Amino acid sequence: MSTSTRTRILEVAATLVRESPDGDISTRAVCEAAQVGAPALYRHFGDKEGLLSAVVDHGFEKYLATKRERGETTDAVEDLRRGWDSHVAFALDNRNLYRLMNSPAMRTPPAAALESHQILTGDLERAAAQGRIRLAPELAAQMIMSANVGVALMLVSRPATFDDIEVSRRVRDALYATVLTSEPPREQSPSAPADAEVPTAAARLSALLRKEHGAGLSTAEAALMKEWLDRVANA
Repeated sequence: MSTSTRTRILEVAATLVRESPDGDISTRAVCEAAQVGAPALYRHFGDKEGLLSAVVDHGFEKYLATKRERGETTDAVEDLRRGWDSHVAFALDNRNLYRLMNSPAMRTPPAAALESHQILTGDLERAAAQGRIRLAPELAAQMIMSANVGVALMLVSRPATFDDIEVSRRVRDALYATVLTSEPPREQSPSAPADAEVPTAAARLSALLRKEHGAGLSTAEAALMKEWLDRVANA
């Protein structure tokens, strides 16, 4: 009975969020629609923020499921491009849910947001291991996620001004041209400039060390080496 009550409250709240003009809902409306008392809602979700966080995770589960099951290709860069596009597509298909997910009122990030960031970081670590990024994966993930969310929010929240989906591709390509290398690393000639090669090599070695769990270094040594390499990559 307890699980059924929680599920009913969650599904009702998700429907009200989707149908609301601005995405906001009241706990009273949820209780009335779900035919439960307020104590039941607070027992399962703690407070309104807890309920909304659960609604976001519930709605975002389908999106994350496609990312978990997509399978990794040998081209990490292409996976990153598709990841950006699928993020924007989800936002446009779930406008209220997406605004809610990124609302400043959500003091605790939903689990869905954290997992999405982890998936992006994983793709960047694969790209780094292939010598395809110029920065440490953690910094690159912060840059890409903030830009991806920003573009998606503008398309969702200000459709009169941001009325062309093409802006998403343009921002994506401009940012990726800064974060990613244009092609896999080749054998460098003695006369080739090193200023672009060194950060890429540092990011790649850092990613390979993580992949190989330190490659024979102690935990402290691996952490220090990663700090040095990330500093070089991000310089």
